[in-house]
Amino acid sequence: MSDVSTSTTPAVQRVTDHLRALGHPHTPRMLEDAARTAQQAADALGVALGQIAKSIVFRRKTDEVAVLVVTSGDLRVDEKKVQAIVCAEGGKLGRADADFVKSATGFSIGGVSPLAHATPVVTLIDAQLFRFETVWAAAGHPHAVFPITPQQLQTLTGAPVHDVTVV
Repeated sequence: MSDVSTSTTPAVQRVTDHLRALGHPHTPRMLEDAARTAQQAADALGVALGQIAKSIVFRRKTDEVAVLVVTSGDLRVDEKKVQAIVCAEGGKLGRADADFVKSATGFSIGGVSPLAHATPVVTLIDAQLFRFETVWAAAGHPHAVFPITPQQLQTLTGAPVHDVTVV
């Protein structure tokens, strides 16, 4: 694992610049192998699966806004709970395909960062992330990750914390 070099991708550089501008003390690190799944990231980092802050993107159907849920890698998002929080009565939440994720966030699936998005997104942080002192989030590329505390993540994103996982 190495710190991000000057030859990094534009997406990783955007995350690096955003973290730096917000005063975050850590820069993204490049993993030797891709970590497109939470399990791959946990294995590469030698951490618990739950310490991977995975970014799941949904599409709010009423206005086509991306809804990003950041949750622990060992849990599954409850779409109905998210829908109840981010949709007006009768509104629906749908799955986001790869093209929608890329256009809304500026990142490809497997490297979606919880911050530095291409367009404004609605972000929710799952309360279960707070089980851990430090979590690892994607930094714009399947090989790039950065460490952050759940509290820092909430502060840097301004996202509310909710219980949005399957029990």
